[in-house]
Order: sequence, then C-alpha cells, then structure tokens
Amino acid sequence: MKIISAKFVKGLVGDDKVLGDGVPQIAFIGRSNAGKSSVINSLTRKEGLARTSSFPGRTQEINLFLINDSFYLVDLPGYGFARASGAGREKIRDLIYSYLFNSNYDQKKVVLIIDAEVGPTESDLGMLQALEEHGKDIVIVANKIDKIKKSEYGKKIKKLTDMIGAHTIVPYSSKKKLGINELAKAIM
Repeated sequence: MKIISAKFVKGLVGDDKVLGDGVPQIAFIGRSNAGKSSVINSLTRKEGLARTSSFPGRTQEINLFLINDSFYLVDLPGYGFARASGAGREKIRDLIYSYLFNSNYDQKKVVLIIDAEVGPTESDLGMLQALEEHGKDIVIVANKIDKIKKSEYGKKIKKLTDMIGAHTIVPYSSKKKLGINELAKAIM
C-alpha cells in the first residue's frame, strides 16, 4: 500500500457519528511515550500530521486521520503515565476502552506499539490480553529499535516474540525510517 494522501479529520473525546460512517479504521494504541504519533507520521510520510511531544501523555483524545480517502488511522491516547490528574487518567482510560471494547466501532486492525528498548511492560501485556479477548486483529510494532545496541537486538526481539506469541511483529524506527513498508503491508 502506498499512502498518497493523509489529512487530519478531527479530535474526538467520546462517541462521534464519523466513527460509524462505514470507513474502515486502523487503530494505533500503546503506552504513553511508545511513539504512536511518530509511527503515524513516518508511515504517512507527513511530519507533523500527528502531534508529537517529548513528554508522555500528549495525546488526550482520539485523533482521526483520513488516508487515501479510503480508511482512517485512529491515534488513541497512550495508556499508563499521562500528565493528568487521577480523574484525567481515568477519563483517558475510559475513552480508550469505550472505543476499542464497548462500542459498535469495528477496527480492521489494531496496531499495538511497544517500545522495543524497554520491552513489553505489564500494561502492554494487559492491553494485548484485552485485545485478544475481544477478538481484535492485532499487529505489534516494536518501535524505537534504533535505540537498541546491536549486540542486544537479537535478544530483545526474541524476548518480545516469546512474550507476545503468534502475532505479526514489525521491528520499527520512526527516526531511521525502518519498517515502514513492512507495517504498511501488515495493516492492509
């Protein structure tokens, strides 16, 4: 798949009729600061399409991007740490879970982004389990592989594979532009 056009549609803080318009959706989820927005920017080859930040928790709404006038990339807020109060974090969690698990919205794929340098955290594994329990079609992106020492790369990817199981895993680096074509193929 080649991405020809990508445009921001809107940011959502709850249910919205646009999510029920029949356009296929590919959702991006991951821990805060795993690089969801950076992956979307590199995948679409449009720097600045999804807003990025050096601090975790920047995305606090569901951001919808129309790709090639034929499907949506859905940038969900990160789970885990966010610069928000306890009530604010709970609101973000509820927004994520409502979209993924408690709605009639059907995602064609769910891309779970894991920081490859850190490895799967307890919250990553919890999200993976919830996605599996709800029968989601999951692609795992092992992001930030450029930060792994070459001597550690094989060991880290094997550990990730052992923990994740039989899902497609795409080693990825937004910074070095690695894995873009593989991810494009995996989500279509």
